[in-house]
This record gives sequence, structure tokens and C-alpha cells, in this order.
Amino acid sequence: MDVIVNWLEKTGWPILLVLLVGAFFYWAGTRYMEHLVGKAVRTRGKGLHHKDVEKRQKTLSSLFVMLWRAIVITIVAYQIFKFFFGTADLAPLFASAGIIGVALGFGSQSLVQDFLSGVFIISENQYRVGDIVEIEGFSGTVERIGFRSTVIRDPDGNVHYFPNGMVQHVINKTMGYSMARFFIGVAPDSDIDTVVEIINKTGEKLSKEEKWKKKIIEAPEFISVGEFTATNVEILVAGKTQPSDQWSVSAEMRRRLFEEFEKKKIKLGTAISLTAPKK
Repeated sequence: MDVIVNWLEKTGWPILLVLLVGAFFYWAGTRYMEHLVGKAVRTRGKGLHHKDVEKRQKTLSSLFVMLWRAIVITIVAYQIFKFFFGTADLAPLFASAGIIGVALGFGSQSLVQDFLSGVFIISENQYRVGDIVEIEGFSGTVERIGFRSTVIRDPDGNVHYFPNGMVQHVINKTMGYSMARFFIGVAPDSDIDTVVEIINKTGEKLSKEEKWKKKIIEAPEFISVGEFTATNVEILVAGKTQPSDQWSVSAEMRRRLFEEFEKKKIKLGTAISLTAPKK
């Protein structure tokens, strides 16, 4: 019993104190980092859309919080290590660790490349948490950006992990602004001038409504006539929207155009598949 009491007095309580202090800094530092990063991003992001500011803030906060927690855990682990081993000569241990580190270094070049690539991705603001991107042919929403890898979730719910070092070409679909761009098909005997007038008036009306005006930067309008066949004429419609709002604006615009075409007796075209039929 005396041994246990003696151990608690000399080692147990100091270790518990270190753990409590470490837990406090782990929690308080996390909150402070989030506040500090948020304030810095909002200050430097004046003039940007609030969604861009939020994405940048979330991305940088997660990284700095991760770094802070790693520092706190390392310090706490080192202090507990000192309680157990005291002032023992650690030189042989560090020498052995150095040799092992050199050996591992030759096999960890890809990790270094991933780390450096992650630093450039974050510093250059190529994409942020919440952005919808396409990487190496796979599209999805960015869920996490680490110093080593990027995680995206595709529309089917599948999660993709990309080492940062392999990310050579990225298509960011929600950076700054987005484009609501789509084709509609009408019958060849339709009055194109009437179709253009319907499209432009519908887009203008949509952009002025309370629900949609915050999402639309430039009203969807007629752009050009695309391919046409004996049964279908393609009309290109496009407008500028806030990041990530292009899909909802496109869907609403299509719905309203369908209603207007029905009212004005505009017939929709029939697209012909150019794929050879299977035998």
C-alpha cells in the first residue's frame, strides 16, 4: 500500500496533472485556432462570396487544428516519458531512431511528395472543403484536405482517397462562380425567335424573384443554336450563378421553360441516337 501511495505522490499525480493540462490546451487551443483562423480569413476575404470564405475557413481551420493537436499530444507524451525514464541517457535511443529514420527515408519519398503537394494545394487555394471537384476523372464533394491526401465523396456516396502527390489536374466546379449551362431541344418547325424570347424572359423573371436572385449573378439566357437534325434543334442556355447553385438554377429554369413551351405550343424536339443498334 505504501508503495502505491508513494508512486502516486511522486509519479501518478504529476502524470495526471500533465494529462489534465494537456486536455485543457487540446480543447482550448482547438477553439482558439478556429476563432483565429476564422477572423483572419474573414479579414482577408472581404469582397469574396460568403460561401468561398466559409470553405476557406473550414479548410484552414481543420489543418491548423490538426497541427495544434499533434503538438499538444507530442509534448504530453514527452513529459510522461520523462516521468518514467527520468534523466536516463537517451542518446543511444536517438541514434537508433536516426538510423531507422534514414532507412525509412528512402521508402517514404512519396510521403514527402504528398506533403509538399498538399502544402501547395492549400496555399494556392486550388480547392477547399465543400467544393465540388473532378480529380483524375472522378467527381465529388471535397470532405477533407490533409497534408498527405484529399478525400472526396461522389454523388453515389462512394468515398475516394487521392494522395496529394498524384493530383496533377483538378477541375473545380464551384470556385468563385458557376455556370448554369444546358441544352434544350425544340422541333425544327418552331419559331426560333419566339423560343429565344421565351428563354430570355423566363431567365430574367427567375433572376428577380426573392428566392433566386441571391443565387443568380447573370440571368440564364439564349446563347446559340447548336446541332440540328430533321427532328431536333438544340438551343444552348447559360447563366452565371453563385458557387454550387448551378444545378438548382438549371433544374428550375428547365421546369419553367417546359411550362412556357406548353403554353405557347412550342413542340419539343426528338433527339436521334447515333449509336448503331445491337444485332
